[in-house]
Amino acid sequence: MTEDSKSSNVVCDVYKDLEPFTYFYYLIFLVGFIGSCFALWAFTRKENNQKCTSIYLKNLLVADFLLTLSLPFKIAVDLGVAPWKLKIFHCQVTACIIYINMYISIIFLGFVSMDRYLQTTQSAKLFQIQKRGFARMISSVVWALVLSIMVPNMLIPINEIQEKEIVGCIEFKSKIGKDWHVLTNFISIAIFLNCSCIILISNCLTIKSLYKNKDCEEFHNIKEALVKILLVTGGYVVCFLPYHIVRIPYTLSQNDVITDCNLKQTLFHAKESTLLLSVSNLCFDPILYYYFSKTFRSKITKTFSIKKERGENQENDWRSENSRSK
Repeated sequence: MTEDSKSSNVVCDVYKDLEPFTYFYYLIFLVGFIGSCFALWAFTRKENNQKCTSIYLKNLLVADFLLTLSLPFKIAVDLGVAPWKLKIFHCQVTACIIYINMYISIIFLGFVSMDRYLQTTQSAKLFQIQKRGFARMISSVVWALVLSIMVPNMLIPINEIQEKEIVGCIEFKSKIGKDWHVLTNFISIAIFLNCSCIILISNCLTIKSLYKNKDCEEFHNIKEALVKILLVTGGYVVCFLPYHIVRIPYTLSQNDVITDCNLKQTLFHAKESTLLLSVSNLCFDPILYYYFSKTFRSKITKTFSIKKERGENQENDWRSENSRSK
């Protein structure tokens, strides 16, 4: 029975038909890179009164740049054009960076939602977590926590295996590497569940608080705040929920708890599809920067208004020159 299962695992090839995914990754890379560069340029403007939300968004931007650097490696590996050493580097380093970005994004979206709730309920004077010093301190703790979970996946020695055209990252892992990989997955799911509770509870309480004031004169501002809340909640659910539904059964298939080949292939493609959704937060984050950061929003508004004025001035100059020539 054991020999049959082993032979079926050798024959079962789940790491195939990945080329269609690469086109979407390439599109996400282009859009995300442009958006992240623009956000970096906007955030270089110094703020006299930097709020907690801006600090959390800047940490989100750092994670986005790490993801942007990682995507070309994944694209090359999935297309099958990467040399053997690059495949090893991707499995050891850049694949882990993708997950670092995912959980950094999840945690800081939780903090953004909580900070938005405290601002809406005007609880800033009662809570230390509204102070910039706390935001910087908790940001450092978050990075230390996520890196301490993910970095061992990069550092644990890997197995030497024979070169082949298609290989899964799990094949490089030693026994201790696989055990840490499983532990990492369950810790990551716990992080996701806790942050999901924070985001959903904070946003629901904020909506409830705003809805009480729906008849006041500042209804336009309330409506705008509701749009921001729905944007965060909708983006969070679309990007991260599908992946975490698939992750547990996929992890079990990686460690041969699930041995059926057809089911393994289905779970692998489900994992790749939902991972693509998770990575798409790279395109979603610039929208968050626009709605939640006055610095980012004012920089965009000012830039495009200047361009518009220059265009109008050039057009007026051109018309005046034509009228003189006539």
